[in-house]
Amino acid sequence: MKDRLKSNSVCMNVYHKVFARFIAVFTRLSPYLATKYLYKKYTGKRLNLKNPQDFNEKIQWLKLYWQHPLVAKCGDKYDVRNYAKEVGCSEALIESFGVYDDATNIDWDELPQKFILKVTSASTLNMMCDNKSTFDYEAAAATLNRWLKVDYGLDRAELHYSRMTPRILCERLIETHDGKLPIDYKIFCFNGSPELVLVALDRATEVKRFFFDLEWNSIHFEKDQTVKQAAFIERPRSFNDMVHYAKKLAAPFPFVRVDFYDDNGKALLGEMTFTPDRGMASHYNENMLSTLGDMIKLPQGY
Repeated sequence: MKDRLKSNSVCMNVYHKVFARFIAVFTRLSPYLATKYLYKKYTGKRLNLKNPQDFNEKIQWLKLYWQHPLVAKCGDKYDVRNYAKEVGCSEALIESFGVYDDATNIDWDELPQKFILKVTSASTLNMMCDNKSTFDYEAAAATLNRWLKVDYGLDRAELHYSRMTPRILCERLIETHDGKLPIDYKIFCFNGSPELVLVALDRATEVKRFFFDLEWNSIHFEKDQTVKQAAFIERPRSFNDMVHYAKKLAAPFPFVRVDFYDDNGKALLGEMTFTPDRGMASHYNENMLSTLGDMIKLPQGY
């Protein structure tokens, strides 16, 4: 049984690598067609780009037709720090220990006992160290340098990632008092205005999501979801600051999701995301997809 499971895992890894290469080639040839193909594959729907209506469709339209230079800058995990300073949000930045274009340049001795390493030009390519004494530096460096070679934008038909400079950012590891990953507060901003917040918790195990408006009223948004648990999700102490920062950061954009952590009552910026779920979210119910879509006013003249 173990051998069979191992064999299946290897086969799946090979499949994902081959599929990523196929999508990369497809995206080089035509981002438009690659996007339509991926959209059908992952949502089961045909993508309407001539008259986009729901949230997913409008995210795809913005991705293909509205690529302001600030999208790549703010989607980059290092460059967004400079943008945050420019718009007066310096206090929301997580303490950083260095940025590197090669993992072999990292001076591990200078880093604290706990930290997180992030590839700046991608999503999810992160590596946590919660104990330096047991951290395998050589293996970590090899993995990080392999990640740096990934063109995340081509592999996923999200070309703003391809316009970023691949680097490794080292930041302070944000944890709860019991050593768990913090709750993620993802503020949805439409045409520069913060409107809703998606709360994501238990991210290390089985993520749970809850939607609230800015008055902290729960919103039913997921398929087959009950909102009863939402009553136990407390509004973070720094929520007003999160909204304040989000409004400054989101000002130029038709849509952006601005992610924060609450660190003992202090709002800290996680990242800015322009294509959440690649614009192919399948967990929203149809009413929520429509509601979110109505809130995005697409730029004219494109």
